[in-house]
Formats: sequence, structure tokens, C-alpha cells
Amino acid sequence: MSNIRHFIRDESGATAIEYGLIAALVSVAAIGALSALGDSLNLIFSYISNTLSDAAAGVGPAPAP
Repeated sequence: MSNIRHFIRDESGATAIEYGLIAALVSVAAIGALSALGDSLNLIFSYISNTLSDAAAGVGPAPAP
């Protein structure tokens, strides 16, 4: 009978579930934020890539006199 009482009062599983729920919530928030920023990040990295490609090819603004 004492084993059943101990099992009913044991809350260690509840803590693990709470941590799991928090981790899931943080993951959902991160995915939402990255999805919202996805287009602007893509534009920024495309600009950087094009600028570096132009610089490597020697194409760019005219040198200052």
C-alpha cells in the first residue's frame, strides 16, 4: 500500500513534461521568427553574394581619382 501512495505523490514525471512543453514552445517560436525573417535574410545574403562575386571578378565602382 505504501508503494501506491509513493507512486501517487511522485511528481518527477511532471517536471520532465513541463520542460518538454517549454522546449516545444521555444522551438515553435524560433521557427515562426525564422520564417518571418526568411525573405529578408535571403535578400541580404543574395546582395552579399553578388557583391563578393563582382569584387572577385574585378567589377565594381570606378576607383577614386
